[in-house]
Amino acid sequence: MARTEAAPSSSTATPPPGRLGRIAAGSMRHRKTALLLWLVLVAVLTAGAQVAGDGYRNDHTLPGTDSQAAADLLAAHGVEEEGRTARVLLKNADGLDADRDRITALLDQVKGLPSVDSVQAPWSEGGAVSRDGTIGYATVALEDGGDPLAAEDLTRLLDTVREAGGDGLVTAVGGEATRGAEEAGGGAAEGAGMLAALVILVLFFGSLVAAAVPLVTAVFAVGGALGLIGLAAHLFTVADFTPPVMMLVGLGVGVDYALLIFHRYRTELLAGADRHHAAVRAMEVAGRTVLFAGCTVIIALLGLVVLGLGALQGVALAVALTVLVTMAASVTLLPALLALAGARIERQIRAREAERRARRGEGGADPADGGRWAALATAVGRRPLPVLLAGVAVLVALSAPVLGMRLGFADAGTDQAGSSSRTAYDLTAEGFGPGFNGPLVVVAEGGDAAPGKELATALGGAEGVAAVQGPFPAGDGAVATVLAFPEAGPQDEATAHLVRDLRAEVLAPLADETGARYLVGGPTAAALDFADSVSARMPLFVAVVVGLSTLLLLAVFRSLLVPLKAAVLNLLSISAALGVITLVFQNGWFGASSGPVEAFIPVMVFAIVFGLSMDYEVFLVSRMREAWLRTGDARLAVGEGLAATGKVITAAAAIMIVVFAAFVLSPSRMLQQFGLALAVAVLLDAVVIRCLIVPAVMRLLGARAWWLPGPLALARVLPRSGAGAG
Repeated sequence: MARTEAAPSSSTATPPPGRLGRIAAGSMRHRKTALLLWLVLVAVLTAGAQVAGDGYRNDHTLPGTDSQAAADLLAAHGVEEEGRTARVLLKNADGLDADRDRITALLDQVKGLPSVDSVQAPWSEGGAVSRDGTIGYATVALEDGGDPLAAEDLTRLLDTVREAGGDGLVTAVGGEATRGAEEAGGGAAEGAGMLAALVILVLFFGSLVAAAVPLVTAVFAVGGALGLIGLAAHLFTVADFTPPVMMLVGLGVGVDYALLIFHRYRTELLAGADRHHAAVRAMEVAGRTVLFAGCTVIIALLGLVVLGLGALQGVALAVALTVLVTMAASVTLLPALLALAGARIERQIRAREAERRARRGEGGADPADGGRWAALATAVGRRPLPVLLAGVAVLVALSAPVLGMRLGFADAGTDQAGSSSRTAYDLTAEGFGPGFNGPLVVVAEGGDAAPGKELATALGGAEGVAAVQGPFPAGDGAVATVLAFPEAGPQDEATAHLVRDLRAEVLAPLADETGARYLVGGPTAAALDFADSVSARMPLFVAVVVGLSTLLLLAVFRSLLVPLKAAVLNLLSISAALGVITLVFQNGWFGASSGPVEAFIPVMVFAIVFGLSMDYEVFLVSRMREAWLRTGDARLAVGEGLAATGKVITAAAAIMIVVFAAFVLSPSRMLQQFGLALAVAVLLDAVVIRCLIVPAVMRLLGARAWWLPGPLALARVLPRSGAGAG
């Protein structure tokens, strides 16, 4: 039997403070102690992480894939992965022989640099010269060892080669080690995001002191999380790109969560409460919303564990821990800051409100000042179906490019034009062919004849293979490797088709014929395998995250339709954001280098955005439910909910948008994609979904929005949890 919850005709008495209220009260009473504890905690964690050193390391293992099996096979037979090498690319339109003396002098100089083990000239066995003699490369073997190469040594190598160019000789350095050194830098993204967030907060509150409270809370939370993960990186695998991702998410959600609580605190003050009771009440309602939203983000991030990809599990745990620390700061540090600066903040809030009322002649106006948002809700309520259809059409149109999304990993071909790595990539493609930038490493084991002979012959005749080198006996001689150079570049879709065709159409029949085992490996094949693994496991991941989040919303709102609506709309906003980065980074819109979308971006964006979207969902719909339970009027509840939350949702979204969008300034293509995707998702969620689609849907559903099937309404099955309103 189904039922719709009855709405009480009058509000009940305010219950005594719950656990969150008591925590807030304790933090306010012991405000100096709370602040000191946070200062000590952040300082100890930061110092400990610096003393422990850099423990970040990447895990590129892909169990069950051909490329991982090839790497394991080579390692088992005593062959290490191609280590620390770099290539010095050289070009002279009149021929390299014309500059042979200069090139020799340059390579002698490189040989004497720190961290350089040996150098093989273009004319030696370890180098190569193009057929027309105008382009060549020298192979630079860098010192081996467990520790990362010193950044200053790599920078010195780059500078030495760059300065040797000119007078007809083009020089550049290629290779992942030097590419990473060239990418290092930036750092403007975090500062730009913080500054923009501060400006928005000042405009929102009209006070620098009030604006600083959410920002300081976020900075403490991010600082503590960075130190904690820096230490934890010595215990489990955390990728080296994790810290900027943590800062990106931590700053966004940190300011967002603190702002939601602070806004409720401000509302309670203007409603007549004293500072103590305003803070307790804010934590009771908005704090509960923050905890629910944070738990949703954490659940979504931990859902990445089901993907079974080592490269992502450490990142997911680190970002989840960042959100957890942010939640702790929001419920313990924020009340202490409010107590320390409370008197000044209260004076400024009341003075600004008095000025606003005097200016507008609204002596008894609602302190929420939601007239414009109420008017928007009324306008949407007049024509809810056209508004709903228009909003969904926008999201579907932006989502369409996802159907053509190609996953992979950026290489030097997408680096900034004019950089050493990009110049080296272009010279390699010009002199030897685009596939020379990403050869396929094909491994042969066993068989009746010497390993590799039949393999080299078969690969040489395969369509899409430009050239073959080898076979090269490896390690103990039981295996051999053949290098196959594709006709297309490593990021080209044709290369992905080639890898699949080689495995299915060339190597499988050859294995049946010779009895040998053949595996396609190397970085290019590994990137393809990673993308395929993500694509194959994505449906399970989405099902787990959406299912758990829907159950949480079911418990919070005691409604079946509200959680289902939230899940569908969140999926639409995420797919629209992914569609935008497909247009920008894959199709090359707005001047971006065209290339694949980073393989782990969709799952990371999904996990984070799905959780963040629930933040605004709970914040807005909680107020609607509050009004519904108080009045029983579903139409009034929609308008009242939007009026009470529209302004703060817009401000919170604007802050997250500028923090996330600031990372487009990063030199890292991965962070650019991540930041843009999060910024677009939040923009669409706050403007199109929360301000238009949700009011339209709730208006169309009316009282049915709070319908709950009878069996689910049983207290033992679905206990009342109460949704905190913002």
